[in-house]
Amino acid sequence: MSIDFGLSEEQLALRDMAHDFAQNEIRPVAKHHDETGEYPWGVLAKAHELGLLNTHIAPENGGMGLGAMDGMVIAEELAWGCSGIGTAMEANGLAEQPVILGGSEALKKKYLSPMTESGRERPIMCAYAVTEPNAGSDVQGLKTTAVKKGDKWVINGQKMWITNAGVADWYFVVAVTDPGKLARGGMTAFVVERNSPGVHVGKKEYNMGQRCSDTRGLSFEDVEVPEENLVGQVGDGWKLAMAAFDYTRPAVSCAAVGVARAAMEYSIEYALERKTFGQPIANHQAIQFMLAEMAMEIDAARLLCWKAAWMKDSHIRNTKESSMAKAFAADVVMKTTTNAVQIFGGYGYSEEYPVEKLMRDAKIFQIYEGTSQIQRMIIAREMMMRNK
Repeated sequence: MSIDFGLSEEQLALRDMAHDFAQNEIRPVAKHHDETGEYPWGVLAKAHELGLLNTHIAPENGGMGLGAMDGMVIAEELAWGCSGIGTAMEANGLAEQPVILGGSEALKKKYLSPMTESGRERPIMCAYAVTEPNAGSDVQGLKTTAVKKGDKWVINGQKMWITNAGVADWYFVVAVTDPGKLARGGMTAFVVERNSPGVHVGKKEYNMGQRCSDTRGLSFEDVEVPEENLVGQVGDGWKLAMAAFDYTRPAVSCAAVGVARAAMEYSIEYALERKTFGQPIANHQAIQFMLAEMAMEIDAARLLCWKAAWMKDSHIRNTKESSMAKAFAADVVMKTTTNAVQIFGGYGYSEEYPVEKLMRDAKIFQIYEGTSQIQRMIIAREMMMRNK
């Protein structure tokens, strides 16, 4: 039995296409979008026409049906260009995945198929709306409710820190339908259209990093949702919401790798140019050790991402491996970007140089899609389950 750490010809082509797009379309405008917080509609429109959005939607719904590993190579390159723009692009995948996994054929045709259609003035966007003001990782704290009334469900509650909330055409929403069960079957998932009466979108949050990624709160006030917009069965909400992470956490982790790789490349370039004591700082052992650690840890993080993706594509449960990739890659990108600022010295602390933005962008990887602490809890839980 052989082990292959290479990419297929198709995956290499995907990587090259994504890299060229990041180089030519994302990097030239990244600073503008970071400074202004303006949503990158122009970039997203080009990405949509090129096929870099909605990549996991199945061919029967007009998509390419790419696998988890394919998503890895794209996510790394987009984040190498700018992780804020990359997050705006990848947020669609998180909202779509539960619908792909549990939605009826009619639901997929209604909400997924239009997302792949070309010739639109702007791409259709969507958002994953699960987190609440007092309930992120704490499932017991979820307060949004859905009550069956006739042939409709009526949703009331609030969501918070929802990526793409202000630009989404529809939301994947999890609400409590049986308070006595909660995560054990008491939550149900729905597709909620943005223009439904009672949906209120909050102000844009201006964050430390990834500033052009549209993050807002949502509130639902007696929002009526038809029965056919239920995703999966009643009680499947939390299961579907968490199952999506087995697909998306490796991609987010590989995005962290992309940011770290960008920081390392800038650091190498600067270290070869900057001179102290009559020689490039790249000749100093202290700098060499920092660069060597960057290279080792970035490669290790990427391999964890690839393993988690390979397992998902091979239909092997990858919950532990996805959390390992997420926790490790998030810590690596934070350490790498911090050390990049250190290598640049005072220049690294200035907005005139690229690494301060990378350091700001990096922090969110330790928070969104499950904090680094939650990932460690998941890893430990999975270890205990497998050894009972």
